[in-house]
Amino acid sequence: MSEILVWGAGAIGGSIGAALAHAGRDLLLVDRAADHVAAINRFGLEITGPIHRYTVQAPARTPEQVEGTFETVLLCVKAQDTEAGVRALAPHLAPDGVVVSAQNGLNERVIAGIVGKARTVGCFVNFGADYHGPGLVMYGGRGAVVVGELDGRRTGRIEAIHRLFRTFDDDAVLTANIWGYLWSKLIYGALLFATALTDDAIADVLEAKRYRPVLAALGQEIAAVAAAERVRLEPFDGFEPVAFTAVAPPDALARSFTDMVAFNRRSAKSHSGIWRDLAVRRRRTEIDAQIGPIVEIGARHGVPTPLSARLIALIHDLEDGRRAQGWATLDALAAAHEAQDGTAA
Repeated sequence: MSEILVWGAGAIGGSIGAALAHAGRDLLLVDRAADHVAAINRFGLEITGPIHRYTVQAPARTPEQVEGTFETVLLCVKAQDTEAGVRALAPHLAPDGVVVSAQNGLNERVIAGIVGKARTVGCFVNFGADYHGPGLVMYGGRGAVVVGELDGRRTGRIEAIHRLFRTFDDDAVLTANIWGYLWSKLIYGALLFATALTDDAIADVLEAKRYRPVLAALGQEIAAVAAAERVRLEPFDGFEPVAFTAVAPPDALARSFTDMVAFNRRSAKSHSGIWRDLAVRRRRTEIDAQIGPIVEIGARHGVPTPLSARLIALIHDLEDGRRAQGWATLDALAAAHEAQDGTAA
């Protein structure tokens, strides 16, 4: 029986799983896309892009074909599929096994609610990758990879998981503050959702001075909710989340945007996975599962989140065909900020 179960073999799971298989680790890839599973079993999983190009042979199954139990499960599904994914994999999780959430969002809360906090490990990933078709994943650029116990303890198992992730990226970090990374990614993720309102590259939108005020206000809104949760934000890949807090010096935001533009210019992945969901795959995004909890948690603390709520509504408009991706849709978010701020367009 394979020692590692990779549940979701798309952009994130495919990139990590292929690297582990390439290094000789014994694993099973699971994906609900039958054509993807069939291609992997027949031809192997191909990784393409500017960093690595190789094909690995690894067994793949659809969820209903999985048998046995596993000590380590890497959950790599879309955030909105977390609950269904965990309930499906739970019978295959060993009694002392762990689920590692290699996803975007605060999905550890959902996982822990199903399999228990003791069997949940936090994970943060920020590398660039895309699913390009059955058996093919593009790994477009390195980014932060971080793991940590939810309570910050340093345990034998988290050290083993850290060693496992260093097989994928030798700069992978073991942290005592995984929530700080996850909340920082929520700020950055909200900015990516905003860039996906347009049809332009991430770097081009972040560089557009016209939209800096609304993007800054969106990030500040989420940082305020994180502060209410008593989370200490962590920087990553040139992104400085403290720039979006009330204690930031005046020039911190400008520097943060400059660094984000530079980081994204270096990546072969010019557009976000969110943009790809909307423009290419024509499917629902992770907006409700990622940004929705911010609105919910903000309301619990009495922290207003009008821009987050407006962003959710605009993404829904794109998903349902009521709007088209373009600068005009980002203008609608900017207008909401301008009305709230009392400034002229």
